[in-house]
Amino acid sequence: MYLTPEEEKIYDGELGWAYQVSMRILVKLGDLFGASRLIPINSAHISGVSYKTIGDAPIDFLKALVETGGRARVNSTVNPSGFDLQQIEKMAISQEIKKKQLEIIDLYEKMSVNPILTCTPYYLVRPKIDSHLAWAESSAVIYANSILGAWTNREGGPSALAATLIGKTPDYGMHRAEEREANLHVKVKCQPRNEMEFGALGVRIGKIVGNRVPILTRLSRCTRDSLKQLGAGLASSGMTSIFYCSEEYVGKSLETISVEDKDIKDAIEKLSTTSENPDLVFLGCPHCSISEIQQIAHLIKGRRVREDVRLWVCTSRYVKAKAKRYVDIIEATGSHVLCDTCAVVTWIKELGVNTMMTNSAKTAYYAPTLNRVETIMAPIDQCIETACGE
Repeated sequence: MYLTPEEEKIYDGELGWAYQVSMRILVKLGDLFGASRLIPINSAHISGVSYKTIGDAPIDFLKALVETGGRARVNSTVNPSGFDLQQIEKMAISQEIKKKQLEIIDLYEKMSVNPILTCTPYYLVRPKIDSHLAWAESSAVIYANSILGAWTNREGGPSALAATLIGKTPDYGMHRAEEREANLHVKVKCQPRNEMEFGALGVRIGKIVGNRVPILTRLSRCTRDSLKQLGAGLASSGMTSIFYCSEEYVGKSLETISVEDKDIKDAIEKLSTTSENPDLVFLGCPHCSISEIQQIAHLIKGRRVREDVRLWVCTSRYVKAKAKRYVDIIEATGSHVLCDTCAVVTWIKELGVNTMMTNSAKTAYYAPTLNRVETIMAPIDQCIETACGE
């Protein structure tokens, strides 16, 4: 891979170990995928922040980066942590875990990374169309490419961090126009009725397409929130980083598959592992938008959450501050609007949660293995009804 004279100096260690190891990570990645050069990026988003999911192993590496002068060269954010930093008392967090998690966040801050702990960084700063990014977090990647028109590969935590410090990423994959062309036609012969069904449709299609680029036709009633759930489902069960939606497909001949109502129903049934009453009702994966917070407030206003169930609504601090009047309505019911975390990357089992109801296909896909809990898929209005009862 071609390096400029300045990049070669970094590679050889003339700017210090933090930048040298970051450059070598990017060069190795570029060589692996046939990139010819590095390209500048506008922002980075780093995954692997929750102490629950990463443990102790990366802490010494992060310390070494800080101690050798590593600092972000582009606007950078990080994924959710293991708890809400301002509401730790609501979560099963020991002092030792609290200490470790705060240390991880502090190390990122020392590298000038914005400590907005969210999986929806595009609500904070929306990338410009055609801008190049280095984002980890699969749901954010597919949203950026498919909905916002940005260009990013599905980075891992280390490569996104390396790109943060260098301000560049290898030019391959989703950074190249030819790799973004649709190569599979998915004819949607059903109409998802709510955000839950959009997510389930995504999981179903993701299992079929793998890492191919699908164009979905005949899909209507699409909002950005429903497409967010569709993309999150696609990226959970498959490896694709981009999809397209169109009324009809006109172009070169592509392999065509069809998805019908029974496929969505089958996906929901497989994502729902129990019919038991939930201990936790969870909304906000990916983190809620302002419009989703408004919707929840409208559905729950004047009601009260049952004593035998928790209702968590997860979002970013930015959205929570912007939607304060709606957050107040939600929290007046006994619900908890949490930031900095989500139910998938925290210790819900230790809170006595054995069954979780959610409208998120992504959560239902991962929770049985990552959280060791049973799951129930339900649309947002049913989730509210279950949490509040009569």
